[in-house]
Amino acid sequence: MPCKLRAMSVTSTTSCQWLRTSEAAFCEMLAAIDAARESVRLETYIFAADSLGEAFRQALVRAAQRGARVRVLIDALGSMHLSAAFWEPLVRAAGEFRWFNPLSLGRLAIRDHRKMLVCDERVAVVGGFNLAAEFQGDGVTSGWRDVGLALTGPLVGKLAASFDEMFARADFRHPPFPRLRRSSAKRTVFGQDCELLLSGPGRERSPIKARLLHDLRRARQVQIMAGYFLPPWRLRRALMRVARRGGRVQLMLAGQTDVQLSQLASRGLYQRLLRAGVEIYEYQPRVFHAKLIVLDDIVYAGSSNLDPRSLHINYELLVRMRSATLAHEAKEIFAEALAHCQKIDPQTWRRSRTFWNKLKERWAHFVLARLDPYVAQWQLRHLR
Repeated sequence: MPCKLRAMSVTSTTSCQWLRTSEAAFCEMLAAIDAARESVRLETYIFAADSLGEAFRQALVRAAQRGARVRVLIDALGSMHLSAAFWEPLVRAAGEFRWFNPLSLGRLAIRDHRKMLVCDERVAVVGGFNLAAEFQGDGVTSGWRDVGLALTGPLVGKLAASFDEMFARADFRHPPFPRLRRSSAKRTVFGQDCELLLSGPGRERSPIKARLLHDLRRARQVQIMAGYFLPPWRLRRALMRVARRGGRVQLMLAGQTDVQLSQLASRGLYQRLLRAGVEIYEYQPRVFHAKLIVLDDIVYAGSSNLDPRSLHINYELLVRMRSATLAHEAKEIFAEALAHCQKIDPQTWRRSRTFWNKLKERWAHFVLARLDPYVAQWQLRHLR
């Protein structure tokens, strides 16, 4: 995979470039690691010991050998098939590796779903990209459909600080955490021209949901790419209100998915959304994994899905930026993907609903919107 780091000027404001495919993202990430001289921070949910994983490990080892401080944080459940021995070459080169929340039945539900690379506190990559060969490709002929951002500027330092906090809490055993009424995991980090929305477990309101509700009150054009879509009632109502007051709401959801239960739960929402005038499209060629939201000239990108687990349970991050240029480019990405979608016709969809369809969809909704959050909150209250 020959990759070259694209020129991105480092200025007093945050600069962004879209990574339209996982193939482009992986090339950008590997080039950034190879260019790093001071530090590399890598955080992900899934990391596989395959050809792509080997390429990343080799790049990380090279960075450590030339003197950069290399730290890797990987979720223990998301990468449960990866052996810690895989990282021995990095550790021998003075790199650091940690599992986030090592597997334990009593705290299994709390996961780190964030995906982030920060190199030299100058360049960062965020998005939905997991590091496994099955994700690699253009999302049309190969790999999964995904999207992300390469960033430079002040926000990169804030991403680095957020990584450092997660790396410090990786073992998930520190006694004060369960007893805290307020957690630093859920907060908004304000930049000069953008915001970093951080979410995690706890009683506080999700900053991602709060910011979306605020922006949707004024939105006229809404385009959402969501691999897993099960927003809470207030977000669904906000989307329907945009459509009912004459705005345009387009949802691009998974036609192919790796989580059938999530797709069932999403489809259980279609009929009411369609009646309100929301347009729904299902992406057809490959597994759909993108996380991108465009509200007029505001864009959101990062790791968070629009479902209860991302909004209230997992550790997640989204970058929010107001930029007419960035929003225009995001709308181009949406339009390109739209050519590979099947539009859901309201009448055809209504006629296709059988009792069995509805029963499965309601059961999926109960598991993901009720049971899963209940178990996670119970485990959080009883952490030891």
